[in-house]
Amino acid sequence: MKLCILDNDVLDPAVAATYIGYGAMFERLLRQAGAEGTFDIFNTVRGEYPASFEPYDAVLLTGSKADSFSQEPWVLALKDKVQALLEAKKKLVGVCFGHQLIALCLGAKVGRAPQGWGAGRMRYQWRAPDLPQAQGREEVALLASHQDQVFELPQGATLLASSDFCPVAAFAVDDHVFCVQPHPEFVEDYSAFLLNKRRAMFGEEKYQTFTRSLAKGHDGQAVARMMVAFINQ
Repeated sequence: MKLCILDNDVLDPAVAATYIGYGAMFERLLRQAGAEGTFDIFNTVRGEYPASFEPYDAVLLTGSKADSFSQEPWVLALKDKVQALLEAKKKLVGVCFGHQLIALCLGAKVGRAPQGWGAGRMRYQWRAPDLPQAQGREEVALLASHQDQVFELPQGATLLASSDFCPVAAFAVDDHVFCVQPHPEFVEDYSAFLLNKRRAMFGEEKYQTFTRSLAKGHDGQAVARMMVAFINQ
């Protein structure tokens, strides 16, 4: 596997020494899920891209604190790259911001969710039990952190996961797009850090509910195995 990871954020200095970045978190997760090969990480916020995407088997877009519909120059530049990759049918994996940006490029509506933040451990109905490495599962629980959502399934896409809170929680397009709203790469300590940063905004009751949910575990490894199978197929 030769994977290009487009890291779409810069971590808070308080945790950067521990987690490095979302690209590094994904490399660690995917290797734990059995991925072998080369992982090249580029930070799009800093304007970093490979000279060519041609050598890569797939391109993974990480999450970000930015909005996928932002007019920030770096987001617009990334959007242009994604549109070109979609036209070339390059394999794409998108998570959170990446999931939303790919959906946006496919013509779907994306915006601020009226139901507010999704955070902590969230459960989703898994609608693709026959997907490689899904192992017949009908539910996944993952760690989430988002206030934006994809409002409709992109044209030609297959719904992979949904919940009442997030109806389009994961989708695929044929064998070249695999997108997930929540974060399989997150670990509980990192989620706890993000929750604490937003504690005042959430209010104490929601903060405590989100924080308690982290103790129940999540299926990040299971979804990572599906991602590896998607890239390798």
